[in-house]
Amino acid sequence: MLTEKQLAQYAEVLLWGLGTARKKPFKKNDCILLQYEAPAVRLAETLYGRILDLGMHPVQRMGLTFGMEKSLYKRSNKRQLTFLAPGDRELYANLNGRIFLRAPESLTHLKEIDPAKIGTVLVSRKPLRDILDKREEKGLYSWTLCTFPTNELASQAKARPEEYARQIVRACYLDRKDPVGEWKNVHRQVSGIKRWLNSLEVSYFHVESDHVDLKVTPGEKRAWKGISGHNIPSFEVFLSPDWHGTEGVYYANLPSFRSGNYVEKIRITFRKGSVVKMEAGKGEDFARKQLSMDKGASRVGEFSLTDRRFSRIDRFMADTLFDENFGGQNGNCHIALGASYTDTYDGNPAAMTGALKKRLGFNESALHWDLVNTEDKTVTACLRSGKKVVIYEKGVFKY
Repeated sequence: MLTEKQLAQYAEVLLWGLGTARKKPFKKNDCILLQYEAPAVRLAETLYGRILDLGMHPVQRMGLTFGMEKSLYKRSNKRQLTFLAPGDRELYANLNGRIFLRAPESLTHLKEIDPAKIGTVLVSRKPLRDILDKREEKGLYSWTLCTFPTNELASQAKARPEEYARQIVRACYLDRKDPVGEWKNVHRQVSGIKRWLNSLEVSYFHVESDHVDLKVTPGEKRAWKGISGHNIPSFEVFLSPDWHGTEGVYYANLPSFRSGNYVEKIRITFRKGSVVKMEAGKGEDFARKQLSMDKGASRVGEFSLTDRRFSRIDRFMADTLFDENFGGQNGNCHIALGASYTDTYDGNPAAMTGALKKRLGFNESALHWDLVNTEDKTVTACLRSGKKVVIYEKGVFKY
């Protein structure tokens, strides 16, 4: 669905993202894990060559086909479900970068699988994620990911394949003469917004829309992050709040495809930081079991806002990477249930101990589930001084 020129441009944008996301520069002989799903093989080949050109070592891994994934959940015993292959820990302990090319050929192939099994697999993989998190905190590793258009994505988004691919091209600036230059410009502009947000001494944020009335408490030692290179595309500005202070009602008006399941119209009520009530128009049983995956799965790990002036995404894409960066008329906000991002700690993340993380309210979980609201909304910062400042309205930061 993409031309050779667009594939080359996509590869360069991803390499820009990988480099921007890392605290220390890459060097020759670094090890880069290149993971991809089958339809994205041409983009993977392009990236493989470019990584070699840069004097680094690409390690290629193709993901499970949806048939393999279905077999894993249907035919495995618990020991097989939680099996970590020999060498995985050693590989992850030596990675300097990871690029993941998402290209799903099915989004609902696991709808008949017990969600508890899916949760078991995610929990069993958390030790590998912990290794990468520690390496990233030390500046030794970074990651980025993107989506490659497939017929399944287009079908679920109710778009023609060429229309879907065109939205990806626009969102990633692949229709511009210098896509990397465009991303550098967005990065520069959003840096000003982050500095402004980080200068505010906020007690809590109040998010209001037709179906949302939510209080989010940033907590101590927090820093807004965003346009970090981790996701392509990404226009969001986010932080990981102190989960204890979440109160009120949140509603996701965009559907969510997750772990081979479909969920829509999720309405969540928080009390004292945890979910006390959850309803969904479809997929409620799956959603409930996701929230019971572990103790932290029913708490907030991320709060995010997207400014519509930067995002060129203007339609539902059936893909969280794009939907959480929706621009349109009203921009969007999203929360993530589950794991927090310790890089939003306003300090040295490498010095973050388990005790400090717990005290500051950074949430721990094997889950990280982004839930998106694109309604017209107002976000008010209630400052420690007692003053109230509208920071976001009509899809735009009031900077």
